Parts: sequence; structure tokens; C-alpha cells
Amino acid sequence: GGAYADYIGFILTLNEGVKGKKLTFEYKVSEAIEKLVALLNTLDRWIDETPPVDQPSRFGNKAYRTWYAKLDEEAENLVATVVPTHLAAAVPEVAVYLKESVGNSTRIDYGTGHEAAFAAFLCCLCKIGVLRVDDQIAIVFKVFNRYLEVMRKLQKTYRMEPAGSQGVWGLDDFQFLPFIWGSSQLIDHPYLEPRHFVDEKAVNENHKDYMFLECILFITEMKTGPFAEHSNQLWNISAVPSWSKVNQGLIRMYKAECLEKFPVIQHFKFGSLLPIHPVTSG
Repeated sequence: GGAYADYIGFILTLNEGVKGKKLTFEYKVSEAIEKLVALLNTLDRWIDETPPVDQPSRFGNKAYRTWYAKLDEEAENLVATVVPTHLAAAVPEVAVYLKESVGNSTRIDYGTGHEAAFAAFLCCLCKIGVLRVDDQIAIVFKVFNRYLEVMRKLQKTYRMEPAGSQGVWGLDDFQFLPFIWGSSQLIDHPYLEPRHFVDEKAVNENHKDYMFLECILFITEMKTGPFAEHSNQLWNISAVPSWSKVNQGLIRMYKAECLEKFPVIQHFKFGSLLPIHPVTSG
């Protein structure tokens, strides 16, 4: 359908935009990008203001529900800080995506469907013209990267469960997109090859420049035991000869996963922002 094609198109445009570029690359930062980062900083501050509570269960700390209730209440106001007044009518629909992008407050879990909701949130902001073509590097390196930091803090602070995890057969408990965009960043790297991401030294020396390696670092912080056991899929990927092959393979996996698993894409909440039929010009 149109929504799915739009969504994948958005993911692939960003994939192309960050190809071969480090996180430290100099790029344009628009006012809209700054406002999105400020929005994410607010979510981060709310975590600090909502410490985990004492409870018998180690996982799924109930303080997450308090944190989430605040977002639920404030989401439209937050989105209104990013969207100019003449586009105010779009705010309620766009805010739904933001609320769906941070995990599930009943189950206290987070997974790639929530991540997809955040990408859909950004996709909508592009559709209505809040974000523009020349924002694409900043969308990944500044906004999405900040989103990842906040999600990792949520996952850690409230010991969130992985949503719909396939155990060791999944790529990662929580994320997928940073592996796609992160592998694109590494295409044609002068010396880092896929085999290096299972090498602790290579990760420690380069993670600040590459999203993919930041993800690996977080996995090794969160999990114990041999990498090949806790992250079997990724371990297999480290044997792929080139980053462009890794990137192509991950995109194929993601397309299948999206079609199967993300209701968020299947019935994109707003028919109005993501038309089911492509708009033909002229």
C-alpha cells in the first residue's frame, strides 16, 4: 500500500543521505531540528524526575507508567512546539506517533514497532513540510540519535522488556534502524570492516562516530556471556565481507519485518497525512 511504500522510501532516502558519513560530520541544523532535540531533552528530563520505584519484580518498573502518563498528557503540546501554527490541524495525528514511539505502558516493553512509530513521526513531519530535504542528515544524526539515547535510558532505568522479541534470533532486543543507517555510514570505510564490530578495541575507539558501533556497545553493556550466544544474528552478520552487503541484507530483513509486524505502518493512523494513493502532479 501507499503508506508502506512511503515509509520504506523515507527510510531508504535517509540511508542514502548518511552513506559514508561520520556522526561528527558537519551538517546543517535547522530550527525544526533544534526544536525536536529540545522535545527529546524534555522526555529525558522527565526520566530524571521519575525514578524507578521499589518493587518485587526486577523487570518492568512501574514508574515507567508515571513517566508515560506525563507524555500521554503533554504529547500534543510538545508536538505543537515543533509544528508552525498554520499547520496546527496536523498536531493531534502527528502526536499519536510520538506516543506510540516510546514503548507500551501496559506491558512496559519496547521493540522495533515503537522505533518504527518514531520514524513514522519524522516521516509525517517531512510530509507536512516541517522537515525538509536538506534536514536529512540531521534527522538521523541529531534527532534519531538523540531519540536512541533517550530510549536506551528508558530501557535501562525502567528495565523494559523487549516487545515481541525472537530471542537470540532477533537482530537486537530493541532496535533495528540504527543498524541499517549505521551500516550505511560505514560503507567504503578505509579500514573498519564488518568483522571489526565484534572486536572490543575497534568498538571502543570508533563508537562515537558510528551508530552501528554505539548499538554494539549498548548490547555488550546490557548482556553477559559470549557475543555469539546472546546476539547470534549479529554475530553471523560480522562474517559478511562488506558493509554494503550488510546494508542491503538488513534492508531486505527490515522490509519483511515491516510488512509482517508493524501495525503502525499498516494502518497509518492518519489517512490524511500519508495518502494511500500517490499524489500525481500535473
